[in-house]
Amino acid sequence: MDYVVSLIKDVIKKRRLIGDLAKADFRKRFVGSYFGVVWMFVQPIVTVAIYYFVFGIGFRNANPVEGVPYVLWLVPGIVPWFYFSEALNAGTNCLQEYSYLVKKVVFRVEILPIIKMISCLMVHVIFVMIMAGLYLCFGWLPRLTWIQTVYYTFALTVYSMALVYFTSAIQVFFKDMAQIVSICLQFGMWLTPIMWQEEQFSSRTFYPVLVRIIKLNPMYYIVAGYRDSMLLENRFWERPLLTLYFWAVTGGLLLVGLKVFKRLRPHFSDVL
Repeated sequence: MDYVVSLIKDVIKKRRLIGDLAKADFRKRFVGSYFGVVWMFVQPIVTVAIYYFVFGIGFRNANPVEGVPYVLWLVPGIVPWFYFSEALNAGTNCLQEYSYLVKKVVFRVEILPIIKMISCLMVHVIFVMIMAGLYLCFGWLPRLTWIQTVYYTFALTVYSMALVYFTSAIQVFFKDMAQIVSICLQFGMWLTPIMWQEEQFSSRTFYPVLVRIIKLNPMYYIVAGYRDSMLLENRFWERPLLTLYFWAVTGGLLLVGLKVFKRLRPHFSDVL
């Protein structure tokens, strides 16, 4: 616990440095690219368009929420996944990417995953604004529950950070970790009800068991939360058990991730 408190104090003390490094990390992604920051939006927007045409038009699925276009149901589920996926992929490789800082004795290595997370968060904020703009284009007026996306973004950031501390530390010694993370994300996207909803299996005998299994995935809480905020106008306190479960799992993963990171940290510079 002392280690966690020390890290929090150090983050607060070096917040300006962290902010500057995060901005630099954000900008350097597009150095030398002709279209620059435009590429940041092209792939996600194309992905949303493909899923919309495949599931919303091609298969002609019934709209999950009556009277609501499929795309307005899809976007609040896929936007947080884009953030989670980018944060986990980028964060896993952060120690190797910033190996020159890891080798500096005076540098607090623990802030590198935070820098990557803030850099990814900048992109996510822009996508949340685009998502809100999409709703406005469909004639939806701003709702008070839209503010809840701030809470769910914070929850997703902490959850992602917990995983990144573990994966980034392991990646230094086990280079295949990045590929494992990428494969897990591919499976995870389809195991999380983003393009589909669990009610589709309500006629099956295994439906009650399936729902319990799906809710064990912490990303279910995040995806459902974004939809609650943008679409359904449900308050976050209306899912008390799921909220407690999410934060218990996230807190446990964060402690484990920090413990692994702390134990392996003395050997980072030797391997890198």
